Amino acid sequence: MDRGLSSRRMWTGLAALALIVLAAVRLESLRWEVERVALEGAPAPATLYRLPGADGPPVVVAHGFAGSRQLMEAISLALARAGYRPVAYDLQGHGRNARPMGGDVTRIDGTTQRLVEEARGVARAAAEATGWTGPVPLVGHSMASDVVIRAGLGAGAPLIAISMYSEALTAETPARLLIVTGAWEPHLRAAALEALRLVDPAADEGDTAAAGEVLRRAAVAPWVEHVGVLYSPTTLRETLDWLDTAYGRQSPGGAVAATGGWIALLLGGITALGWSLAGLLPRRPAPPPLPGRVVIAAAVLPALTVPPVATALPGGLLPVLVADYLALHLALVGGLQLALLWALGHRPGRLDPWAAAALAVYGIAVFGLALDRYAASFVPTGPRLPILAALAAGCVPFMLADAWLGAGGRAPLWQRAVLRLAALAGLALAVALDPERLMFLAVILPVAVLFYLVYGLMGRWVGLRVGPLAPGLALGVVLAWALAASFPLFES
Repeated sequence: MDRGLSSRRMWTGLAALALIVLAAVRLESLRWEVERVALEGAPAPATLYRLPGADGPPVVVAHGFAGSRQLMEAISLALARAGYRPVAYDLQGHGRNARPMGGDVTRIDGTTQRLVEEARGVARAAAEATGWTGPVPLVGHSMASDVVIRAGLGAGAPLIAISMYSEALTAETPARLLIVTGAWEPHLRAAALEALRLVDPAADEGDTAAAGEVLRRAAVAPWVEHVGVLYSPTTLRETLDWLDTAYGRQSPGGAVAATGGWIALLLGGITALGWSLAGLLPRRPAPPPLPGRVVIAAAVLPALTVPPVATALPGGLLPVLVADYLALHLALVGGLQLALLWALGHRPGRLDPWAAAALAVYGIAVFGLALDRYAASFVPTGPRLPILAALAAGCVPFMLADAWLGAGGRAPLWQRAVLRLAALAGLALAVALDPERLMFLAVILPVAVLFYLVYGLMGRWVGLRVGPLAPGLALGVVLAWALAASFPLFES
């Protein structure tokens, strides 16, 4: 049993700390002059950003499905630093908004109408708080692009739709619309071009089309996808230029200060520091990797057998989209895998409770809170806490089985790849069997990618030191936490 940092781990840790400090100082410096205050009277939790003495129009900033105010902060800060007074808010069922989404998601007069009314209520509160007497411009991403277009119809304010898809567009309305799409969003780029050509059939991407009082532009942010588009300097610059033109303003050149790279540097530094800190754990004896045929069987059989059983059971037990199914699915998959391994005579070794606690705390209180401050809501509050407990009942056995099958990171790469692919294939099969109820399982994809890239890596570093049980237990708790924080609340 050995403990202590090698010189390599020590220097890596020092370099990671330097990157963390550098990134945190840069991110905080973009906030130093900007006041961030809670917006009173809004129908949703909302934050008003402003420079002291700013007199620009208020701008409502709305995130997309499974997003939060934090996800839109690059835009909010750019607007505030340019003298505007943006208000970012958590939509129903998202972030810190305890009011669940409601109504029929398949009908415009259902969920969409409630979200439109909420956006208009935030706009009214923003105008009252700032003393603005004209119509309030709105910015919306993804799902919220349709919301802000509908909320702004007939109001006359300029609108910005990022990664847009909306059936509310016509050749005449809205009168002033900017559409920004990531270069790696081909279907949404096609939708943006179609909307542009409603005004001018000869227009192309990068053009501003005009017909009478209608002004419409479609811009493309290079090298980014559905989330990266929010941090692109092109998106920030286009947004400011569109509003400046509408209000006769000129934003300072320093207003656009992209935060995406600094956020990635910060989170990457925290992850790298985790490798160094793992060297402080004692090295304990651990069982060898399992035979390949056992890993394949334990990965594939539950992926094929659980979805038909789980989708046949009634849902709607938890007030979060597909969370009840996901908890059941993961519990059954993990339970079957654990039972199979035990029946075959395999044993996972001893649990190191201190290592499990250290990994869970680092993942939630260090990486998670940095994520919550700068990028995405990661704090399950209020009605999400019971959901966290219910999800843990499924996530813990699933991750324990995953870590055991992966031998705490000692298994060959191909075996670990089989585990990941089988897990995703099982969820895809569930969606195929019940698409109407489970289509929102697609929301888990970015969470799963982030989880395996970051937390899976940190769990492997811990598992290589102390065996599979500690990272399995810790990552089960972290996964439940991440899902409870990010999945939207929804009324039955």
